[in-house]
Amino acid sequence: MSAAETPQKSADPRLDAVNAKLERIFAKKEFEVKKFGPYRWNDDGRSYSTLEDAPGAGGGKDIVRYDLATGNRRVLVAASALVGAPGSKPLAIEDYYWSKDGKRLLVFTNTKRVWRRETRGDYWVLVVGTGTLKKLGGDAAPSSLMFAKFSPDGGRVAYVRANDIWVEDLADGRINRVTADGSTTIINGTSDWVYEEEFGVRDGFRWSPDGRSIAYWRFDKSGVGEFSLIDDTDTTYPVVTKYDYPTAGTTNSAVRIQVSPASGGPAVGIALPGHPRDYYVPRMEWVEDTGELVLQHMNRLQNSNDVYLADPKTGQVRRMLHDEDKAWLDVVDAWRWLPGKELLWESEQHGWRHAYAAPRDATPMRLLTPGDFDVVKIEGVDEKAGFLYFLASPGDATRRYLYRARLDGKGSAVRVTPASATGTHEYDLSPDAHYAIHTFSTIDRPPVVDLVKLPSHEVVRVLEDNKALAAAVAPLMNPPTEFFAVDVGDGVRLDGWMIRPPGFDPSKKYPLLMYVYGEPAGAEVVDRWWGDRGLFHRALAEAGYVVGCVDNQGTPAPKGREWRKIVYGAVGPLASKQQTAAVRALLAERPYLDADRVASWGWSGGGSMTLNLLFRSPDVYKVGMAVAPVPDQTLYDTIYQERYMGLPQQNADGYKNGSPIHFAEGLQGRLLLVHGSGDDNVHFQGSERLVNRMIALGKPFTFMDYPNRTHAIREGDGTSLHLHELLARYLVENLPPGPRRPAPAATPTH
Repeated sequence: MSAAETPQKSADPRLDAVNAKLERIFAKKEFEVKKFGPYRWNDDGRSYSTLEDAPGAGGGKDIVRYDLATGNRRVLVAASALVGAPGSKPLAIEDYYWSKDGKRLLVFTNTKRVWRRETRGDYWVLVVGTGTLKKLGGDAAPSSLMFAKFSPDGGRVAYVRANDIWVEDLADGRINRVTADGSTTIINGTSDWVYEEEFGVRDGFRWSPDGRSIAYWRFDKSGVGEFSLIDDTDTTYPVVTKYDYPTAGTTNSAVRIQVSPASGGPAVGIALPGHPRDYYVPRMEWVEDTGELVLQHMNRLQNSNDVYLADPKTGQVRRMLHDEDKAWLDVVDAWRWLPGKELLWESEQHGWRHAYAAPRDATPMRLLTPGDFDVVKIEGVDEKAGFLYFLASPGDATRRYLYRARLDGKGSAVRVTPASATGTHEYDLSPDAHYAIHTFSTIDRPPVVDLVKLPSHEVVRVLEDNKALAAAVAPLMNPPTEFFAVDVGDGVRLDGWMIRPPGFDPSKKYPLLMYVYGEPAGAEVVDRWWGDRGLFHRALAEAGYVVGCVDNQGTPAPKGREWRKIVYGAVGPLASKQQTAAVRALLAERPYLDADRVASWGWSGGGSMTLNLLFRSPDVYKVGMAVAPVPDQTLYDTIYQERYMGLPQQNADGYKNGSPIHFAEGLQGRLLLVHGSGDDNVHFQGSERLVNRMIALGKPFTFMDYPNRTHAIREGDGTSLHLHELLARYLVENLPPGPRRPAPAATPTH
């Protein structure tokens, strides 16, 4: 190795050790989790299909069917059947879908990412019986189709192209344009930026059960504020990308639900109450047995959630369910029709998040999951046996277990996950709810995926054990992570976790690094495998830091409505107060924590929290590292920020008090501010405004710009490694790691 190729060494061997570990994590990818799938449950309820490497040198993936009970394996589609042109390689399967009769296969390939989650690509259809393989789209440009799906009879495919919906007949190849007004401002069949980001609406159209009609979202973006991303590096002159992004309090897209004949013709608009720029329709589906549409309809403040049934022929609606809250409501994802023609629903109307059965005639809902606990997620329904399966963790907000309750609402919920199990458990139930793909992990143990029978939870077979990864990380997990609760006053106890350095000596003093988030969008104190983020914390612990984390009130822990919604209209102040109170309590309770060496770091909302902590409690926090923060809440999008804060025109003081930019004069410690200039989610603009404020205040700080990187700051060779090495270096240089013995007590004099 030449001198130029020799890795640079730092002045601190502990930092060199951290960087060596970070290279293994972020560059060499030695600790990547092996996932199972992608897989599909088959409609027969007795099998699933998945992708497996095809034998031979040609590459590609076979689609394989496994019988649930016996494990018998059968190749349904060989990779060799998915060759688009003679002599070419098999299609690289990004995703795949079966027609209902199983006679045709739809393959998504040649994908190109548009935003973080929106992906365009090519679609091919294979007729399984004949082996005929055909590319869809006619003269469409490569990688330009989205969200293709079979009609109910499998004879046609609908997809989105250039903001319009098209239907292609698989028998004769005719392509019909269902909508014709798609443009830069009109979107049919998919969504605008903010619906995609905050509601997860991407696949924006639905075939009717009879295949005659298509219902879809239509967005009119005219009047929405336009944001510009500037690429200064890839060409001689900067390239500007513009897109519509509504910031809090500004104009939203006008959103309508429309129904058009699949063969073309005039659309019917669904007559929802209110102005289409001041309500949201986060969910929409067909009702199989009636041919109606069922829609969720939320007001702009997102504290009212109505369910409407709509006649697709006339557009008229009737309300069948109304839910409201003094703070905010979350979108309900679990809805499905139960055997008694009732809608499965979730509500916090009695103080806990529970499952309900809502009759179509708008009579009161029936409670299905009584008890003082939250339903974390509904996993499935066993209609034949009359049971609802859901995740919950009564009495322990850091874990997740499977429970089941009777659909008649009688009796108490029963835990299905074995009583001896700990950690976090996730389930994907088969169509008849007799089996589940079960994923289990802890904060110190990588995921294991197996097939289990329900309700016995008997393991049928292991699908992915990640045994090699478990062996590789085992030496890093010593000492194990500690979970704890800390009293922050006012009768509030916060859950937390803590990682101590190897060879920990309680008679010495260690620096404390707190990892924070603290906003309503996520909880961090959960006993599950955290992947690269968790391994990064382990690397810092090895260098001599105690790494900790607590979840304040206002985070979505399963501790009841009041816990979560106490921060309404004031996101930031209470959270930062409780985070600081937790640190003070830990310093008082644990003599091995060094009060002179306390730091905080976080990403996105956690970056905002880090700023709030440094600015509001400079006597506690000596160092902060804020990655992609929101320094000014008025700059973030309508759906997220208004959900928790209301409109800035009506809550100006709340927005100001929650925004760290207005408290920058409190900065006394060392601050590292990091942002990607191509962040289309949390804009670089906010950090630039904070930079200007700190310059005006004469505050020293360090700023790192990652050109053209998104909110994830991972695009481009070496980016993730560089970022984490930057964080580690800044921490080591400004908050020295490792233990030190307490100063000896002064000898009394006489």
